[in-house]
Amino acid sequence: MSSRIVAVAVDCHDAEALAAFWREALGHRETKRWQDAKGVEYVQLQGEPIVLFQPVGEDKVVKNRLHLDLRPDEGSQADEVRRLVDLGAEVVSDEPDFPWVVLTDPEGNEFCVLPPR
Repeated sequence: MSSRIVAVAVDCHDAEALAAFWREALGHRETKRWQDAKGVEYVQLQGEPIVLFQPVGEDKVVKNRLHLDLRPDEGSQADEVRRLVDLGAEVVSDEPDFPWVVLTDPEGNEFCVLPPR
């Protein structure tokens, strides 16, 4: 027996705004919204896996224990980093000894951009 990932859940203050950033970053087009039993509205990007944005009241205070690694489908790593920064990301580390660039999304969640294959 085993399990598979069906969704990556992201805690955030503004689910709509953060989903908009990631929708453009990942090239998703289909978005679904739904409410839980307490009326909290979630926004999810349809795909494999689903990326789910769930509103929470508390701030992010430490480095992520889990993060996404992205690789551009087209163009260079530098082009992709520029595109993501234009969407609202921020570069936090670009060390020449490592092949990845660390960025944060508009709510401070870290992710990496690797070079194309």
